[in-house]
Order: sequence, then C-alpha cells, then structure tokens
Amino acid sequence: MAVRGVRGATTVTENEKGQILEKTEELLRGLVERNTFEVEDIASVIFSVTDDIDDEFPAVAARKMGWIFTPLFCVREIPVKGSLRKCIRVLLHINTEKKQSELVQLYLHEARKLRPDLETGGSLYYSSE
Repeated sequence: MAVRGVRGATTVTENEKGQILEKTEELLRGLVERNTFEVEDIASVIFSVTDDIDDEFPAVAARKMGWIFTPLFCVREIPVKGSLRKCIRVLLHINTEKKQSELVQLYLHEARKLRPDLETGGSLYYSSE
C-alpha cells in the first residue's frame, strides 16, 4: 500500500455557490468512480481555486458528500497571466495498492485545456461535457 496523488480540475461559468458545489461534486464523484477507492482511503485533499471564485469553498461539496473525517484544505491558485479562469483544481492523496500509472486523472469542461497531453493516454484522461 502506498499514498498516491490523484489530480483533477473543472470549471464553472459563474462565481456562484450552487455551481461551485455542483461542479466540485461532479469532479470528486468522477475521481472516486474511475479510481475505485472508498472515502476511508483518502488521506487528505487540497483544493485550489482561481482568484475569480470566492462565493463558496469547494471543500463544502466534499463535506456534503459525507467526507466528514477527511482532512480538506482550500487555497488560492497562483494568478498567472493568461491562465485558465474560473477553475477549481483538486489533489487527492489516497492510500492504494494501484501504481501511479493506473490512476485516472480527471479534467472536466474547460479544464481539459490544462492537460492536453493526457487526451491520448486512454484511461488517464476522462472528459464530460
């Protein structure tokens, strides 16, 4: 068993609480589903948001999903000129028997632009409209 990192990102069209929670939950459920782990396997989660998202913490979505005992942390993304806007990123640290190459990194909506190198990686990339 090892602690492995699983990454993902999504975007919202509006800085609005409901949308932040909805898109974050979609991302988290997708990561859990595609990597087949249980909430108890999660060591910790780090969320980052761009500076144009401030209507809600993405961690609230995880709490609403029942991630009560999971350590969650929210930070502000570095505001690099020309970078993707209205973006929520996540890094989950999970305890797993899987190799890093077996884990699915999930980039949804406009966040697909962040990792075009994964588009040809088969199980490494998933996208939904």
